Amino acid sequence: MTEPLRLSKRMSELGLCSRREADEWISRGWVRVDGIIISELGSKVLPHQHVTVDRQASAEQAKRVTILINKPMGYVSGQAEDGYKPAVVLVNGASRWKEDKSVQEFHGSQLRHLVPAGRLDIDSVGLLVLTQDGRIAKELIGEDSSIDKEYLVRVQYHHGAKLPDSELRRLNFGLSLDGKPLKRAIVKWQNEDQLSFTLREGKKRQIRRMCEAVGLKVTGLKRIRIGKITLGDLPTGEWRYLNIDENF
Repeated sequence: MTEPLRLSKRMSELGLCSRREADEWISRGWVRVDGIIISELGSKVLPHQHVTVDRQASAEQAKRVTILINKPMGYVSGQAEDGYKPAVVLVNGASRWKEDKSVQEFHGSQLRHLVPAGRLDIDSVGLLVLTQDGRIAKELIGEDSSIDKEYLVRVQYHHGAKLPDSELRRLNFGLSLDGKPLKRAIVKWQNEDQLSFTLREGKKRQIRRMCEAVGLKVTGLKRIRIGKITLGDLPTGEWRYLNIDENF
């Protein structure tokens, strides 16, 4: 890579922040390239140039929170739609899990710019990540993300007594959606009517569409893990902070 590229994109590639945060920091004069303050949006840099951020940026970033919520059915992950409420409305002082070990105190400003890093369908439940930190959003849903996600999926089979082993193998590898082959998954039976899915991608309604392709109907879907973070005993409709010693 020898061509110049936007400073905001380079900062995102370096893991310093998200592109949105980068533009904000650049406009505030918090970004330096080879020791020189760069405050013009759209500025470009070469890959060998040294990019640093001032302490104000690092201090502001440290204040940003990441929240783990056990999303109930009937809530959308992001913006309100079709009369359904977004999961963020569940985040308040009263719904914080009593066993949350974080020393972080809740206040309303933490709801600003709190966005889902990944989604769960309205009829799916389980672990949902809401974050103010662009680095975490990039880690979980960026193009280069390698974080896997685990789901428990209750199913019914409509073409016989039991799903053939050949179709189970197709769920693991061999299906395509939207004209593109899916990445290899880990799909196995948990019991006679429940599968576990471990995926490294998250196309819209992917698991439901995968199941439809092999004759399965999904009757329940719950996300129980994202990377190293598990849902654990977090009650439905409650939330906790991602601790500083935790990572995905």
